[in-house]
Amino acid sequence: MKNHKYIFIVGGVMSGVGKGIACASIGKILQSRGFRVNPIKIDPYLNVDAGTMNPKEHGEVFVLESGLECDQDMGNYERFMDVALHEENYMTNGMVFKTVIDRERSLGYNGRCVEPLFHIVEESLARIHASVKKSEADITLVEIGGTVGEYQNALFVEAARTMKLRNPEDVIFVLVSYLPIPHMVGEMKTKPTQYAIRTMNTYGVNPDIIIARAERPLDDQRKRKIADFGNIPYENIISAPDVEMIYDVPLNFDKDGLSDIILSLLHMKGKLKSDMLPWRKMVQKAKKAEDEVTIALIGKYFKTGDYFLSDVYISVIESLKHAAYLIDCKPKFEWIDSLDYEEDPSLVSTLSSYDGILVPGGFGSRGIEGKIQAIRYVREKKIPYFGLCYGMQLALVEYARNEMGFADAHTTEVHRKTSHPVIDILPEQVENLRSGNYGASMRLGVYPAVLVKGTIAYHAYSHATQGRWSPAQSSENEFRIKERHRHRYEVNPEYVTQFEKNGVMFSGVSPDRVLMEIMELPQETHPFFVATQFHPEFTGSLLHPHPLFTEFIRVASERRKSKKK
Repeated sequence: MKNHKYIFIVGGVMSGVGKGIACASIGKILQSRGFRVNPIKIDPYLNVDAGTMNPKEHGEVFVLESGLECDQDMGNYERFMDVALHEENYMTNGMVFKTVIDRERSLGYNGRCVEPLFHIVEESLARIHASVKKSEADITLVEIGGTVGEYQNALFVEAARTMKLRNPEDVIFVLVSYLPIPHMVGEMKTKPTQYAIRTMNTYGVNPDIIIARAERPLDDQRKRKIADFGNIPYENIISAPDVEMIYDVPLNFDKDGLSDIILSLLHMKGKLKSDMLPWRKMVQKAKKAEDEVTIALIGKYFKTGDYFLSDVYISVIESLKHAAYLIDCKPKFEWIDSLDYEEDPSLVSTLSSYDGILVPGGFGSRGIEGKIQAIRYVREKKIPYFGLCYGMQLALVEYARNEMGFADAHTTEVHRKTSHPVIDILPEQVENLRSGNYGASMRLGVYPAVLVKGTIAYHAYSHATQGRWSPAQSSENEFRIKERHRHRYEVNPEYVTQFEKNGVMFSGVSPDRVLMEIMELPQETHPFFVATQFHPEFTGSLLHPHPLFTEFIRVASERRKSKKK
């Protein structure tokens, strides 16, 4: 696109160095200067999307409004920039290769020889241009996944080089590289980053900016060494030390004048002076919070060998943080593997020490009975509970078993022959499962729901006058919301009336009243027992926390204060 500007962000030395946060932060500071920013994530794996990947291997699967299942960095972009991204903002090697191969099979190339170095590169560029056209942005950020030097992402770097060749004044490269401080040496080492720069040079490109990630700030000596050996201006070396919270990163970039450097390299004039005041105020508010609130997250994807992988639930964790910061609380989390309760049921009593309990989404049978035991305990002990997706389905299974007398009540995802299938498969998904078509076969993306007046959910949403939950979405007769989904199973309509007769309130339902989107217990029965079929964690941000998370944290905080009296 003529005069459109592009920033390609590449990682050096190792994965997990923070390219996604760096990309989101660059987007934020450019937004603060009045520019429209379009972030794109390119993943190098051959999966067509992230939907069928194991969370332990890939981390959280983030879902866009369109229903595309993608990398968790897309969530970082949305949370930092307060935007809802399009499916054109994400691509994988699998998507690109599949498109090219399908086109070749249908004679789309008129019998010509199809080659990676040209046709894959051109398809990658075409996808970037399509995203630019849809976004109508001023600047596009393209994060290339993986680490420079890997063959998996080489074709995407080649695409970036090609774009630079065609538009030399409109394209810059940012290398996010790690500078280790080996304990036995005690000195920050620049050599790995020097090698990363030289590896980029072998592709025919040179980084214009280095974001130097390290445990500590980069000193002058190290900065000059990188500048001299990397052929990069000294002032374009940006120190990016570990920070107290990820929301410090754009503030640090802003303080170092990174937006001015970028605009100069792209031959652009700043529309505005940087306005990071709202962001800075919220970060300061978060750091000054003194009251703690302790939340236990009960899942089954935490353990990976000897380590815990909290990235599986990163959107949930960040949504809890946003809500806590808003009400001047400092959140503390405990990650609990639900299998522990199956091995030792007595451990469930330890949940009474927490201010609130959250059961996030998931799939399959492993650890399910442990979650159900935990849900029963927090319901009976009146501990604030928030269930997401599977967390709602299992809450209803537990209630049906222990309050409605249906001892074998279950979801047919786990027990197909249960005599009380309170959670059942979507009819349109039966054929997909029968044929083994699991990819993108769920109810995915944004769907509307109507809220019932006088409920916790209605109160929470109707008081959220900013962000994506404005009352302008509603009419005089009903309050409508739109939230993102990722599931195959639903509350069985045949049991809705029985649930309601036994004290369950479905406070959010689909416009046709067929699908149950939110369940809760009356506040006279339980202070906060709310669960959603959708994933509210996908739509909150630092400046606009999700209303249900905010209400959950507020009630959990009140429980903590009451225990102290």
